[in-house]
Amino acid sequence: MNDPWVRQGEIAAFIGLGSNQGAVEANLSGAVSALSRLEGVKLASCSALYYTEPQGVRDQPWFGNQVVLLRCDYIVWGAKALLRRMLRLEQEMGRVRQRRWGQRTIDLDLLLFGEQEARDPELVLPHPRMRERAFVLVPLLEIEPEMHLPDGERLADCLGRLSYSLEGDLIRQKDTDSIVKRC
Repeated sequence: MNDPWVRQGEIAAFIGLGSNQGAVEANLSGAVSALSRLEGVKLASCSALYYTEPQGVRDQPWFGNQVVLLRCDYIVWGAKALLRRMLRLEQEMGRVRQRRWGQRTIDLDLLLFGEQEARDPELVLPHPRMRERAFVLVPLLEIEPEMHLPDGERLADCLGRLSYSLEGDLIRQKDTDSIVKRC
């Protein structure tokens, strides 16, 4: 395997986290802690917490967002297994899926799993909308400033094409549902 994100039997998994219900900071911290306690998983890096405008459904509270880098034992974890465990963790933390882009106690998105690419009903890698979301790209680039997607596209170039602003820990972005600028 010639994947730069695989080394010493571990593969890098980048997870996007979001919350806008209840105790947002505690929800995010609890999710990071639960992910880091999984067997065969090490927390390698965690971005700062950013507060972002909701996209799609605008009449809801702002989100707290972060990105974490996990080092997953390549024998124990595949992308689908990790995604399934993340979805179970969302349920355990009280997530109820009522409407797309609606309020949630916790949202966990598998953004990247090494350089793997997947397109099936259960899993799409890289995450299909990450190139359009400043609330994903800003914290991801904080962790890995020179990051490239498996197709070679620089994430900094993707972020540069978005209409967004960053003021301290606040990210504002024009609604990606109505103005989508793809890389």
